[in-house]
Amino acid sequence: MSGFTDRADAALADPILKIAVERTAGTAEAKRAVAIDAFPDFEAARTRAAAIKDHVIAHLGAYLEQFEASAIASGAQVHWAQTADEACRIVIDICKGAGARTVARSKSMLGEEIGLPHALEQAGIVRVETDLAEHIIQLADERPSHIIWPAMHKTREQVSALFRAKHANPHEEETIAAMAQSARRELRGAMLGADVGISGANFLVADSGAVCTVTNEGNAELSLVPPRVHIVTAGIEKIVPSMPHAIHMLRMLARSATGAALTQYTTFYTGPKRAGDRDGPEQMHIVLVDNGRTKMREEGLAEMLRCIRCGACMNHCVVFRQIGGHAYGGTYPGPMGAVLTPALDGLAPNRDLAHACTLNGKCQEVCPVKIPLPTLLKGWREKSWREGLEPTSMRWGLGIWAWFARRPALYRLGTTVAIRVIRLIGRKGWIASLPLAGGWTKHRDLPKPAARSFMAQYQQEQRK
Repeated sequence: MSGFTDRADAALADPILKIAVERTAGTAEAKRAVAIDAFPDFEAARTRAAAIKDHVIAHLGAYLEQFEASAIASGAQVHWAQTADEACRIVIDICKGAGARTVARSKSMLGEEIGLPHALEQAGIVRVETDLAEHIIQLADERPSHIIWPAMHKTREQVSALFRAKHANPHEEETIAAMAQSARRELRGAMLGADVGISGANFLVADSGAVCTVTNEGNAELSLVPPRVHIVTAGIEKIVPSMPHAIHMLRMLARSATGAALTQYTTFYTGPKRAGDRDGPEQMHIVLVDNGRTKMREEGLAEMLRCIRCGACMNHCVVFRQIGGHAYGGTYPGPMGAVLTPALDGLAPNRDLAHACTLNGKCQEVCPVKIPLPTLLKGWREKSWREGLEPTSMRWGLGIWAWFARRPALYRLGTTVAIRVIRLIGRKGWIASLPLAGGWTKHRDLPKPAARSFMAQYQQEQRK
């Protein structure tokens, strides 16, 4: 079995995980539905959002150069990183140059992607995760399981026990408010006393050089304004041409992610503190990271670069809601992760991710930028087949099926025989175990098939 299969099996055997994931994803799905119903002509807005991203991706070099010039003009310093390791080295060098002992980090999936938390630890720099869910994950020494709710796999009881074990002054009452206050006591001083603040970016505005971040807790503002140095790490696909484009994308992001009209805290940072400003960092560094994105654009995955990291695809994914995010093994879970991870980390070790999909199309239906996720996943399946990465059993099985499918008479005969045999095996309408269907019967009984095949029933109806 592959690593994904093992992790998925473990997740399916964890009833607490299923409850935690389903509760959060179900709530997100319901809130999004209400928000979309209240949004006039959301389909047209999706089409416009996709067009904005496609235009930028097609002219990415020009917009990146414009952003760089605008950011430098505002006083920021711009750095370019081709790989994850290069991005981490740049960040560490800036921190060391600033004499930083402690950094406050606002939630950033790109930071997770490039391995920045580990790099900071290796450099001897204390890292404080300021997002509440990321704080929970840091205490538990785990990776995020969702790009919006990193700790969605945790129950309230698990978080309470974690805080009692790890916090200096843990909560006394077993309530959400008390736990939030416990986290506030733990984090607020670290936020205000950090030497460097590190953030990601939801959008980069090309014509002004502004960096946009969104949070629901205000932790980004508290962790980025007081420190002397603000470091931004951002994927090169985060560019939008102008502020009106950014506003449109923000409206799509909030509704798709949390069902809100706008995220609680939306902030645009344009350069460091200027003469006369009371607050703000003395230095602002923006690290623009490629890490495979240019290759994705050139190899048929440009549509994936539309992604604005809203998490809607995973909230509506029947597979994700059964196994959670950690089963996917990489930084990005769910349908978008099943497309991104093979592109970032290689297809061979991640070939099974493309099969973690029923191809029901729900992810594409809810995506605010209309990414054809099922089509991209099928593309990975086809490439895996061409490169001989699928197991021999699958290749033989599909080969036999294809041979029969090209011979309709034999196919119908084989189907008829198989139905009769399977019906003899089944008891009380269900089959507990069946060769070649162990992946199904290991976790649930297989329904006994109808006495006659669909084709036989169809032909009978046609003769009437």
